[in-house]
Amino acid sequence: MNYVIEAQGLTKRYKRTIAVDNIDLRIPEGRIVGLIGPNGAGKTSALKAILGLATYEGQLSVLDKDPAKDRAALMEDVCFIADVAVLPRWIRVWQLIELTQDIHPKFSREKCLEYLASTKITMDHKVKQLSKGMVAQLHLAIVMAIDVKLLVLDEPTLGLDILYRKQFYTSLLNDYFDEQRTIVITTHQVEEVEHILSDLIFIQDGRIALHSSMDEVQERYVELMAAPDHAMAARDLEPLYERELFGRHIFLFENADREQLRALGELHTPNVADLFVATMSRGES
Repeated sequence: MNYVIEAQGLTKRYKRTIAVDNIDLRIPEGRIVGLIGPNGAGKTSALKAILGLATYEGQLSVLDKDPAKDRAALMEDVCFIADVAVLPRWIRVWQLIELTQDIHPKFSREKCLEYLASTKITMDHKVKQLSKGMVAQLHLAIVMAIDVKLLVLDEPTLGLDILYRKQFYTSLLNDYFDEQRTIVITTHQVEEVEHILSDLIFIQDGRIALHSSMDEVQERYVELMAAPDHAMAARDLEPLYERELFGRHIFLFENADREQLRALGELHTPNVADLFVATMSRGES
C-alpha cells in the first residue's frame, strides 16, 4: 500500500506549548480524510508541518519527501486551500490564471476555464468584486485545474452560505477526486463532509483520539435510543457517552453486542458530529 503521508513521533512545540504531541499517522493514497478537532487541538499545526510551513520533531514523509527539506519539489504535487481570503483582492481573474500558469507546471488553463464556465465569474472581474462564494468557486477552479496528488483543505468553506458549501463539495467530489488523489479536510461543519469522507481522524490536545475508516466507524460504534424504562439497563452496559433528546436517552456504544442493545430500544449509526462530541467528552473526563 502506498502512503501519501507517514508520520512517526510527530511533535510541534511553541515554546512551552505542545501543539502536536508525538503522533503517529499513515494516510494511504486515494482517500478523503476528515481531520477534525476543536480549536487549539493541533490541526493547523499538523497541516503546517505536512506542508513544510513549520519546523517539527519526529519523522515525517509526504509523497516520499521530507517537507522541511524538499518543500519546493513537494509543492509540485500538493495544493492547499486555507481560506478564500488568501487570493489577492486586487488581481483580475485573467491575471490570476496567467500567474498560476506561469508558476505551476501542472496547471491546465483549459480545465480552469471549463470549470469557470459554469459560474458567473468573468475574466475581467477583480477578486474584490466577487462575493465570498464566488471567490471560493474561483479558488476551487484554479486548484482543480492543477494535476496534483494531495489536496489539503483547511476550513475551505468557512463563512459561506449553505448553497455555496454544497456546490464546493459536490464539485470537489464529482470533478476532481479520483483514486490517485488524496484529500485532507479540516472543518467544523462535519455534517456537510461526512458523506464524502473515507477516513476519519479526531485530534484532541495535540494527540490522535480516533483514526478509523468510515466503514470501521459503522462497524465499531452504534447509538441506542433507549425506551425510558430501559435507560438504567443501558447504563449498566457502560456506554461511552449519553445524551438526552426530547426526553429520550441516547447512548453511544463501542464494540457492543447489538442484539443485546436491540432489546432496549432503537439502534442507529452515529453521525460524525455526535461521535466527535462523545470522543471529546471522554477525553476530558
